[in-house]
Amino acid sequence: MKFLLDNWMLVAVALASGGMLLWPLLANGARAGSLTANGAVQRINHDKAVVVDVREADEFATGHLGGAKNVPLGQLEEKLGGVVKNKSLPLILVCATGARANRAMAVAKKLGYAQAEVLSGGLKAWKEANLPLEKS
Repeated sequence: MKFLLDNWMLVAVALASGGMLLWPLLANGARAGSLTANGAVQRINHDKAVVVDVREADEFATGHLGGAKNVPLGQLEEKLGGVVKNKSLPLILVCATGARANRAMAVAKKLGYAQAEVLSGGLKAWKEANLPLEKS
């Protein structure tokens, strides 16, 4: 105990550095429902996941995941039910970087899509993993 009191600064530095090492793990755990590019491929191939691209139509036309359906974020609440009728299927939401898709996941969950997930890093991560894109 005397050591801890005499060296309180070293103890504080050790605790702070430990906290900084754990932060990424805790932050990623808080983003439940996010997939890596390879995880998305597995979900599409094995679980028949439906991919919904929430970018605008002009962005979607420049390149998108194969078989993806385009429902812009602003129209998601009105149109998602018509595009993906089976709410029990896994749903993968995609945008350019993942920011819009995270907002879209909240909307999808509210609409009853319990298995909605986000492609972490968005289309950027998909391209970095050297996975194919379709153009329309």
